[in-house]
Amino acid sequence: MKITRIFTGSEGKSFFEDLEIDLHDDGEIGMLSERIKTTGIIFRETPGNYDYDWHNAPRKQFIIMLDGEVEIEISDGTKRIFRTGDILLVEDTKGQGHKSKAVDGKPRKSLFITLD
Repeated sequence: MKITRIFTGSEGKSFFEDLEIDLHDDGEIGMLSERIKTTGIIFRETPGNYDYDWHNAPRKQFIIMLDGEVEIEISDGTKRIFRTGDILLVEDTKGQGHKSKAVDGKPRKSLFITLD
């Protein structure tokens, strides 16, 4: 299963990294990953005018896009759009951080799964 990681490099700059979560065959119930310990779940809805300048993730967490889209910009100006069903692992809790904003003026619903 593909996810995108946002992390801080050694110079304090943010980067994207595409990761593959390993899944194993668990028979009739399908393919499963190993269990990941979590500390909480946060539901979030952002308005269509959401435009958040440079910031750090408040904690290490997965973000699952439930509905809508978000554009994320990292330190070198690279931008990616994440859509419904996409999964992010945000770990840039220090350094420059990233920018995020709504796409096409539409609201977004997401689920944060905290790992701290």
